[in-house]
Amino acid sequence: MDETEFWELIDSTREAADGDAQDQADLLIERLTQLDPDAVLDFSRHFEARYNRAYLWDLWGAAGVLLGGASDDAFDYFRCWLIGQGREVFEGAVHDPDALADLLEDFDEEVDGDGEDLGYAADEAYEQLTGVETPDLGLPPPPPEPLGTPVDLEDEAALAERFPKVWDRFGS
Repeated sequence: MDETEFWELIDSTREAADGDAQDQADLLIERLTQLDPDAVLDFSRHFEARYNRAYLWDLWGAAGVLLGGASDDAFDYFRCWLIGQGREVFEGAVHDPDALADLLEDFDEEVDGDGEDLGYAADEAYEQLTGVETPDLGLPPPPPEPLGTPVDLEDEAALAERFPKVWDRFGS
């Protein structure tokens, strides 16, 4: 599976799920189990590489504004959700997290921003196909800390200054 096929699966399942991350994860599992196990591992590598690439302080800060705060787990699930939003939103947010103000049509912290199940979809599909857990994907380990300049997620003034468009549109 190449990168284009990866994003096509993400986009088609998001559209079929009407943007609901849980439904999207269920559809992903369904579609991935129609593939061979090697293709599922390829999908998993694409997903994990992007998940690790999004481990950025600036993205964590923007997620904190959108979610009204973001613990370690909440940021993990946000990164999964962000991948589920498709290539344009993902790449735009990784490049400039403040651009999320323009990239997202709307955002409801009660239903958006939590893609935990998306992060497990490939593992679930692989296990259904093979009866065993996903093997090591051979990817470099994620960095121990987010990349970039740390941001104080408790300092609203700092968040508003660092992410002015996201703050103006989604901040408290």
